[in-house]
Amino acid sequence: MNRRELLRTVVVGGTTLLVIPAVLQACKKDADTADETGGGSKLTVDLSNPDNAALNKAGGYIIVSNVIVINKGNDDFTAMSSICTHAGCTVSYSAAANNLPCPCHGSLFDIGGSVLKGPATKPLTVYPVSKSGNILTITR
Repeated sequence: MNRRELLRTVVVGGTTLLVIPAVLQACKKDADTADETGGGSKLTVDLSNPDNAALNKAGGYIIVSNVIVINKGNDDFTAMSSICTHAGCTVSYSAAANNLPCPCHGSLFDIGGSVLKGPATKPLTVYPVSKSGNILTITR
């Protein structure tokens, strides 16, 4: 192998080692985003199930499959990601303050998922909720 062939092999090999992982990571990020925002999966919550009894009164909430479901009263429900956009901790719901605090670093979200107080800068993902009889259907 002469010097030119050796240099070509090193350059091509080095470029491959740098480019391929970056391309794979970019594809992974795109796939993750599609799953979070547009996967179209459905989550159902049976209000007659004792495990979901908290949702039968205004201000009640449950967390299921990383989704927080809140009864806003008057048969009106909202659902959003229960994962804080700052560091991935699980938010809860304060009916008295009508907000979602994060216990880890103090982020605070309103009932629509918007950031009221950082360090989080991105809102929680909100999911559509429909009700038929005793069944809530949340589309993720």
